[in-house]
Amino acid sequence: MCKFPSNFIFGVATAAYQIEGAWNEDGKGESIWDRFVHTPGTIKDGTTGDVACDHYHRFEEDVELMKKLGIDAYRFSISWPRIFPEGKGQINEKGVRFYQQLIEKLKAAGIKPAVTLYHWDLPQALQDRGGWESEETVEAFQDYAAFVFQQFGKEVFMWITHNEPWVVAFPGHYEGWMAPGKKDFLAALRVSRNLSLAHGLAVQEFRKQGISSPIGITLNLSPVHPASKNEEDLLAAKRYDGYLNRWFLDPVFKGFFPEDMLEWYKQKGFALPQFNEEEAKLVTQPLDFLGINYYSRHIVKKGGHPLLEIEFVHPENSKYCEMGWEIYPPGMYEIIKRVAEDYHPHEIYITENGVSFADQPNQEGKIDDEERVVFLREHLKELYRAIREGYPVKGYFLWSLLDNFEWAQGYAQRFGIIYTDYQTLRRIPKKSFYWYQRVVKEKALP
Repeated sequence: MCKFPSNFIFGVATAAYQIEGAWNEDGKGESIWDRFVHTPGTIKDGTTGDVACDHYHRFEEDVELMKKLGIDAYRFSISWPRIFPEGKGQINEKGVRFYQQLIEKLKAAGIKPAVTLYHWDLPQALQDRGGWESEETVEAFQDYAAFVFQQFGKEVFMWITHNEPWVVAFPGHYEGWMAPGKKDFLAALRVSRNLSLAHGLAVQEFRKQGISSPIGITLNLSPVHPASKNEEDLLAAKRYDGYLNRWFLDPVFKGFFPEDMLEWYKQKGFALPQFNEEEAKLVTQPLDFLGINYYSRHIVKKGGHPLLEIEFVHPENSKYCEMGWEIYPPGMYEIIKRVAEDYHPHEIYITENGVSFADQPNQEGKIDDEERVVFLREHLKELYRAIREGYPVKGYFLWSLLDNFEWAQGYAQRFGIIYTDYQTLRRIPKKSFYWYQRVVKEKALP
């Protein structure tokens, strides 16, 4: 039996833009996602997060569901433009009050609040002045972080500066399918640099305020396997690992971008300076933990990608979720082992792990998502294996509590252990909800 340590944290995770709705209520400013979704052709099903799960108005009901689930902690993000409508300057007291009430309800329910400062919803006012390409945004993030730490520092169990900065930089500024929708590789490199500096400044501010709870950053990481043992495929896999994994791991833990990637980009006509000595100290502020979001692996070979010269390989005998991602439980163990051995974080939390299937209620109105139960069980087995071998994994946050607005996919993907009826906004716990409830209660896999 897989019995987890008694102090192991089991939780669920969400993000502000994906569930809150109330996009223009009570003084909230416009975010880059508000602007992006209202631009025709950006979202697969043409929908927006204007209402989403209406968590802003229904958070008490959602906290009750979490209490029923029995989780130890709830990871959520704060909407920057709900606090600072213009990104800086004037504070929106109604926004502050919303998060204060949410935190109070969570604590009253015995649930530890875990807060992400930035889960992609940059105030549009800052984007209009350069966004993450501009140093003004870096400074504004420091001020935003300082204010939020001051307001909630003593009430929050753990803090995360950025969620998946890689997505902000590359899908957001190079590939163009995430907000703000730019297609400029040099912009993506500049954004990478500024996100790293903003992270360091936020951690520095946190330490200055003397807050005792832990702080870290969350990165989306995946094992990258070569399609064959020939040298070209091995090099292709190394390049994609540099593009996806090492690009933010190296700055956070070593103070520099991967040299092989800088050299590769330079050959392609894109130059990015390394951090100077002072900047390197800033971006490597000591962290209490690393958050890892794990969903799948990548198999690559030499190919025709114009920048990376790679191609993805999709094994025919594998299972895939609705997002088209391969279901690969061993990757959970592989990525924990690799990160622990190469970067030595003090602690590791799995801050997201989950799967999308086309869940629908049956004739009795119940959602039998057995495939998700199997997915979660197999991934938690691999997580348990990592713990048993001594890797410092301290918690697991399932993605996600609710079916929600899945970014560029709109409402076409369902990741929740609670079904959301988007017409009525009714919440219906799925089979996976009750399975996870038992895992949390017993600190073991049934």
